[in-house]
Amino acid sequence: MGIHGLMSYVGSNNQFFDDLQLTNTKLIIDGNNLYHRLYFDSHLDLQYGGDYDSFTDIVYKFFETLTVCNIYPYVVLDGGCDLSARKLETQKQRAREKIQQAQSISRGEGGNVLPLLIREVFKQILIKLQVPFVQCFAEADRDIMTLANRWRCPVLTLDSDFCIFDLKAGYCPLTYFQWKNICTCKETKQCYIPARCFSVDKFCSHFSHMNKALLPLFAVLNGNDYINLPALETFFSKVRLPVGSSGPSGRKLIRIQGLLNWLSGFADSTEAIDCVMNYLKKHKKDNELSEIRELLLSSMEDYKQSDVNLEDFFQNGAYLSPDAMALNLPKWVLESLAKGQLSPFLSDALVLRRTFLHVQVENMRRHSAHMISQPIRKALYRLLLTSSQNLARDSQTSEQSDKQLVNEYDRINATLKKSSVEAEVGYGISYQDMFLLETLTEVSLAERLQLLLEPLQVEAIVLETFPDPLRLPVAVLCYWVRHCEPKVKLHHFQALLMGIICGELHKLTFNPDPGDSDGENARLIYDHFLKLKARKLQNKGLDLDTIHIFCQWQCCLQMTLYLNQLLSYPLAEPDLTRLYSGTLVHQLCQQFKGEASADYLLLRCPAVNQLYHDLVGAVMAAVPPDSFQKQSKSKPTKPKKRNLKTRRAENPGRSSLLEVEPLCHVSNKFESLLIED
Repeated sequence: MGIHGLMSYVGSNNQFFDDLQLTNTKLIIDGNNLYHRLYFDSHLDLQYGGDYDSFTDIVYKFFETLTVCNIYPYVVLDGGCDLSARKLETQKQRAREKIQQAQSISRGEGGNVLPLLIREVFKQILIKLQVPFVQCFAEADRDIMTLANRWRCPVLTLDSDFCIFDLKAGYCPLTYFQWKNICTCKETKQCYIPARCFSVDKFCSHFSHMNKALLPLFAVLNGNDYINLPALETFFSKVRLPVGSSGPSGRKLIRIQGLLNWLSGFADSTEAIDCVMNYLKKHKKDNELSEIRELLLSSMEDYKQSDVNLEDFFQNGAYLSPDAMALNLPKWVLESLAKGQLSPFLSDALVLRRTFLHVQVENMRRHSAHMISQPIRKALYRLLLTSSQNLARDSQTSEQSDKQLVNEYDRINATLKKSSVEAEVGYGISYQDMFLLETLTEVSLAERLQLLLEPLQVEAIVLETFPDPLRLPVAVLCYWVRHCEPKVKLHHFQALLMGIICGELHKLTFNPDPGDSDGENARLIYDHFLKLKARKLQNKGLDLDTIHIFCQWQCCLQMTLYLNQLLSYPLAEPDLTRLYSGTLVHQLCQQFKGEASADYLLLRCPAVNQLYHDLVGAVMAAVPPDSFQKQSKSKPTKPKKRNLKTRRAENPGRSSLLEVEPLCHVSNKFESLLIED
C-alpha cells in the first residue's frame, strides 16, 4: 500500500531500529519490492528495453549470499489488483507518473521505469535457483505479515506499511540490508549479513508509549494508497498538532510527527476517531460523518491479520483465499495463479475486466507499442471470458457471447487513456465447440497449440526444427516482422537474432556438453559480445524509432507468453533471462546497419552459425517476400551488368565475406538480402 512520507521520516530516526547480524533464519521477502530495488539500485539499462542478463546475474548473487549466511528465503509476490477498486485512482495516478518518467528517459533525462518482462524474468530465476515463492491473489502485504508472525521471522521489503504491522521479528528495510557486505562472526565463524530492523515497540515508545493499536488509524489519517479523503484536510486545518521544539523539516514530515504526538494522547482508536468526528461536525452533515467514520474503520482493517495462510502453500503447494473462492473461479486457475504459472494480468482481465498495460521507454509521438499485440490480447480475452458462467449470464440478458469487453489503460501520446477492447470474435472452432475456461486444461495439446499459433498466424511446421525453448520466440519473431510499425529493417532483425544467439552462446560457455568441440570457440564469441555490450553507444541522441521497434518485440513476446500460460504451455517457455539484452541488441543494430550479412561474428562456431541461419530461414519463409526490402522513391532502373572483379573493387570486404561464409541452403528471397545495400 504505502504511507506517504513515512519511510523518509522513519529513516531519519536511528532510535527506531535494532542492529542485526542476520544468519540462520527464515526470511520472508516482498518479491515485487526486491526486483524493483535490485534493478534500479544496480543502475542497469533503462533506455533500451532492459538488460535481463545483467539483472539475472545480480539476482543470482543476492540469493547466493543468503545461502552463504544460512538464510532461508521465502518470496511472496503480489497478485492482481484490489477487487474493491479502492486503489484504482492510485493506480491511474502511478500509471500517469510512469508515462511522464518514460518520456523523460526517452529525452535522455532521469526517471525509473522497469523493463516490460522483468517480473517474468524474476520468476524464472527463482525457479532455477529453487527458491520457494508464492503469488498472492491480490496485494501481498497482509499475507506476508501473517506468515512472518506465524514463523517468527523478519520481513525484507521497503514498504512503509510494514512500519504499521505489529511484526514479532521485525521489518528489515532493503536500504539497510547490506547483502554485498558479508561479515564473519569471530566467535562462531558464521557468516552473516549486517542489517537494521525496524522496531514497532521502539517507535511507539518514542511517542509517549503510544498504543500500537493506534498505528492503523495513523496510517489512514496520514493517507495511503487506499484512502485520500478531502474531508481529512478539514480536520488537519482545525486540529493543533504538537510537533515539539526539535521537529523535522518539511511539511509532510512535520505532519507525520505531529499526528503521532497527537494520537499518543488517546487510549485507543475509538476515542481518537470520536475526536476526529468532533472536529468535522461543523463542516459535515450527519450522514457524511457516518460515511467518513465507516470509511476510516474499514480502511483500518487493511492492517489486520490476513485470513490467508501461506504456510499451507509452502508445505502443501496450495492455499485457500476467501476472496478468490468467493468468485467461483476454476480450481486449476486458482492453483496456477498461486504457483505463478498465470500472470496477474490474466486475473485482472478475468475478474475485473480491466488491465493496465505497462508503460515502456518508447517513441511517445507514435502509437503505444502495445498496439501491435492487441490481436493477441483479444484472443487471450476470448479464452478467459468464455466460461459457462458468462455464457449463462449472456443468455439471460439476451446478449451475444462475442461482445465481451475488457477495459485497457494505455497511453495515447503522453496521456493515460482507457479504451474498451472486444474479445476476439469467433476465436475457436465454432460457437458450439467453444473452449470453456473451466475445461481448458482438458483440451488436447494439438488444439491448444493451434489456439496459440492462430492469432500469431504461424504454422506449427515452421517451429519443428528448433529446440523447444526457441519455438515460441520464433513464432513471435514472425508476428513481429509482419505487424511492426515502423517497419522492421534488416539490421533490426539481425541484431535481435544475434541477441538471442548470445543467450545460446552463454549456455555453451557455462554449461557445455561433454566432448563438445565448440565450447572454447563459443566462449570467444560470447566474450566478444560482452565487450561489444560494454561499449558506449555512438549516437549522441536516442534512436527512438529503433527503441520503439524493439519495444514492440517485447510487447508481442509478453502477450504470447501470457497466452501460452493460459493454454498450459503448449510450447516450452523460453529462457527469458538470456533472450534479450537491450544494450547489446542496440549495439549490434548500429554495427549491422548497412551490412548485408551479420553471421561473420559466428564463423568460429559452426553449430551456432547454423542455428542463426536456420532462424533466419524460418522467419523469412513465414513472412512476406518484401519484408526487409527498402522502399525506393525513384522509378526502378535496369541495373548495369557488373562482373565479379568490378563488384570486388567496389566493396572488397563484403565480397570476401560472401565467399568465405559457410551459408546454409536458404530460400532465394533471403539470398537476395545478402547483397542488399
